[in-house]
Amino acid sequence: MSEPLRIGILGAARISGASLIGPARATGHRVVAVAARDRNRAEAYAAEHGVERVAGSYAELIADPEVEVVYNPLANGLHGPWNLAALAAGKHVLSEKPSASNAEEAAEVREAAAKAGTVFMEAFHYLFHPVTRRLHEVLASGEIGELRHVEAMVAIQAPPDTDPRWSLPLAGGAVMDLGCYSLHALRMLAPWAGGAPRLVSARGGQRTGAPGIDEWLDADLAFPGGATGSARCHMAYDGLEMSCRIIGSRGEVLAPNFVLPHTDDRVVVRTGDGERTERLGTRSSYTYQLEAFADRVRGGAPLPLDADDAVTTMTLIDAAYRAAGFEPRPRLS
Repeated sequence: MSEPLRIGILGAARISGASLIGPARATGHRVVAVAARDRNRAEAYAAEHGVERVAGSYAELIADPEVEVVYNPLANGLHGPWNLAALAAGKHVLSEKPSASNAEEAAEVREAAAKAGTVFMEAFHYLFHPVTRRLHEVLASGEIGELRHVEAMVAIQAPPDTDPRWSLPLAGGAVMDLGCYSLHALRMLAPWAGGAPRLVSARGGQRTGAPGIDEWLDADLAFPGGATGSARCHMAYDGLEMSCRIIGSRGEVLAPNFVLPHTDDRVVVRTGDGERTERLGTRSSYTYQLEAFADRVRGGAPLPLDADDAVTTMTLIDAAYRAAGFEPRPRLS
């Protein structure tokens, strides 16, 4: 393989073990540094995960000449500011989604990425897994006919009340954490739907005790070719659901868990000829993502995600919030 990426992680987030450190180990890339607000926590994290060293602060990590890629899994409200800082330092950036708190800030990140000339990508890892690729292949093949309707639902049980995902200043909410996947999955069907979807309507419910925070939100969309879409999310659900169902004029294709396909790798195709289940492999979607990101950084290979895509997604998120009676997330003050 080409020279390993040298990656620095902002924060000692639990997700990084699965979303970056494991994939880096599996693909031969180096995690050279981690920084956290609490140095002791960062040192314990580095020891647990085999990170090479600890940086004294986020700013110190970004300034480190050995760090060439910055991975940003911080709370949503910290995505924009630290993405901007990393890009200004000339780093490649892999940012957890969404890339910013709102579309205005996402546009600033896009400008910073263009100015830096480095690779910027929002971590919609699901898109790189064979499960999602297979959904698209089945639709493109014509097996289920013309696209008529798509339903994406991403729901989890409620995080603790102290979780930053319930914090408006930290740009929390169900759409920011979960619904971004539903909306993005619908956007990715544009090639088979006559173009990008537009928002028709949305409704949502506020979290008790958390003003301005959406506990759930349902958005209705329409594609230029006449197909419709439903993008739903719920952050206090009675279970886990992360499904995507694509309905055509002659059948349908379903991924029971398109967001974490390595935990359920089924794709179910139903037509007049019957039903079949395909299994696409339990290798992590995060590992596929890191490979694709590295291929772009090292070899210039194309990516399906960039800063333009991030702005488009964030614009749709803001529109869904407004249509459901919420305000877009504020920038970190």
